[in-house]
Amino acid sequence: MGNGEARVRGLAARAGGWSARHRWAAVGIWVLFVVLAMGLGSAAGRVDVKDSDQLKGETHTAARIIEDAGIEEPASETVLIQAKGSGLKATDPEFRDAVAAVVRAVEKTGRVTDVTSPYDAKTISKDGRSALVQFDMRGDSDTAGERVEPVLEAVEGVQQEHEALLIEEIGGASMMKTFDDAFGDDFKKAEYSAVPVALGILLIAFGALVAALLPVALAVTAIMATMGLMGVVSHVMPMSDTANSVMLLVGLAVGVDYCLFYLRREREEREAGRDAQTALRIAAATSGRAIVVSGVTVCVAMAGMLFTGLAEFEAMGLASLMVVAVAMVGSVTVLPALLSLLGERVEKGRIPFLRRRKRGTGQDSRFWTAVLRRVLARPVISVVVAAGALLAVAAPALGMKTQQLTLDQEFGDSLPIVQTYNRLNEAFPGGSEPAEVVVRADDINAPRVQAALADFRERAISSGASRGPVEIKLHDAQDVAFVYVPLVGGSDQDKAGVSLDKLRDEVRPATLGRVDGLEAPITGQVAGSKDFNDQLAGAVVPVFAFVVVFAFALMLLSFRSLTIALTSIVLNLLSVGAAYGILVAVFQHGWGASLVGAEGVGAIITWLPLFLFVILFGLSMDYHVFVVSRIREARLRGLETGDAIRHGVVTTAGVVTSAAVIMVAVFAIFGTLSMQSMKQMGVGLAAAVLIDATIIRGVLLPAVMALLGERNWYLPRWLHRLPDLTHDETPQAIAQPAARDDEGEPVKV
Repeated sequence: MGNGEARVRGLAARAGGWSARHRWAAVGIWVLFVVLAMGLGSAAGRVDVKDSDQLKGETHTAARIIEDAGIEEPASETVLIQAKGSGLKATDPEFRDAVAAVVRAVEKTGRVTDVTSPYDAKTISKDGRSALVQFDMRGDSDTAGERVEPVLEAVEGVQQEHEALLIEEIGGASMMKTFDDAFGDDFKKAEYSAVPVALGILLIAFGALVAALLPVALAVTAIMATMGLMGVVSHVMPMSDTANSVMLLVGLAVGVDYCLFYLRREREEREAGRDAQTALRIAAATSGRAIVVSGVTVCVAMAGMLFTGLAEFEAMGLASLMVVAVAMVGSVTVLPALLSLLGERVEKGRIPFLRRRKRGTGQDSRFWTAVLRRVLARPVISVVVAAGALLAVAAPALGMKTQQLTLDQEFGDSLPIVQTYNRLNEAFPGGSEPAEVVVRADDINAPRVQAALADFRERAISSGASRGPVEIKLHDAQDVAFVYVPLVGGSDQDKAGVSLDKLRDEVRPATLGRVDGLEAPITGQVAGSKDFNDQLAGAVVPVFAFVVVFAFALMLLSFRSLTIALTSIVLNLLSVGAAYGILVAVFQHGWGASLVGAEGVGAIITWLPLFLFVILFGLSMDYHVFVVSRIREARLRGLETGDAIRHGVVTTAGVVTSAAVIMVAVFAIFGTLSMQSMKQMGVGLAAAVLIDATIIRGVLLPAVMALLGERNWYLPRWLHRLPDLTHDETPQAIAQPAARDDEGEPVKV
């Protein structure tokens, strides 16, 4: 088989060639695909993750019992009534008047049910200065935040009449409304501003409006198509709002990057003197192939989330995988068709003050040329200094502490409701987030079951797990009971976790565990956090192993080099480790936290390390594949390894820098949000991409490859029988004869 024939077999080259020959058909098929995907998604609707699917373990069992019984748990609200000074007590007439006024005011709204006085429920603090009026919101708990405002206004009215007391409301509905009001617009602005930011950076990179619009247009249409596909797929694997937000982030990042790689290569070849037809063929065969390799690798990394067993992670993984696959296909099909249609018009809308720089001359970046000269002159020192610096940055990660962030950790003092939360927890430890025991029996009113419930209530307090009051709510028709146990430790997750363990391991077996046929899983915020942590910890090794092994295999097959596959994994792990170190230093230890508008909350949110590993490992492959592909291309063209490294890094420096700046800017937008979890995610992603595109790709990669020399291309003889996915192309070989289609006719571009 001839060299030219081998090249034609490259998937990206064939796709680009077909699209260039059938450009209107390619554009039409893409538009039809996007419209059909959106239409199908709209018709199918989206199925969201159910509570019973969120976690495994006891939290899952409790949610399943509640769902099977058909019980709709209402959104519970609490009004804290607290004396401002030490004078008033709950037994004083003025305090009693305030309690009665709160009860009347909330009942008068018609929005609440089961209003309970603190004098009946005995929800009065030990010092007698605080009391709780408790009630449930009518209607669906998921939409209770939309109906709670009249109740909040009623409570505020009572507060104005009793200045000697603090009268504040908190609960599921009021927190939902507060968060939606404070941060709903925040999220929307972040998502909407990501596209203009990316467009602005592309305008600077290309200096032309049409060229800058192409990557954004393709990324946005890929996101739109994926949103539709998510609706269809959700009937098999439920989706979520979080998965949608992550999909938007990843879709914009990779969609813009892939188009940027392709478009810059096509422009570079044209500026080097190629005709439009040849430039497009070269871009399809080189950058197109790099996009396919990178896209498949990113998809594999995202698929790692499917091994967590956590419904939210599975939804995020599948949504991200789909948007990467759609963006990859669009980049190697519709983009060459659009470039073929536009021709020189891709330079339309030039920005006057941005001069058009000549690329492809080996002088793309004076900065990186100077850096590479020093790196390649002293590769050993470069590796020692760069790797040492990254290891030092990663060192704090060894002391990483993960947990679900409490309300005050998540929002600091930015919301008044946080102060209410803190005051309630201080007066009633564990009262705002009690453990919930879901008891199901053959006959919930049987004497033996009732005795076990009473015994559980008593031992929960005597064991030290709770200070009470322990409330029992019966659902006779469903033979289910809910037991609410305020945990000692309150908002302190570690101490509350110890109390939960006492309930699960000591109190429950000695009481409810003695009744045959009775189920009593313990759920609640603390239990959910513990079950989530336990399940996530069990998923870490399988997910890490899956992502690393499959990424290694793909790199091995794509470059047919054991050395390149190994170094790619090591360098990616180093960049992820550095990102972990920065997160711990800033958010756990508080070093430089004010620089990013953060607070040292003392912990990293539980889901972030695994999420960051999967996302970063996938996105880092973008740059690695693109740079190494260019180095390998130069090597196959006959350059010495050192010259090939210099050529590959310098000629890709501009596009990698532009791509990195876009990713950093998009992720940094999420780092400006008020929620600490979102800030951690944004800062972690932005820092990792910045490190990866500069220190890793600009210093460590070329230094390591320079040290290895010809060993970069080492493949043991026993691995030669592996499938060959290289489809090597070089511009010189591709540019020689005019390309012809299957009928032997010249290809018209």
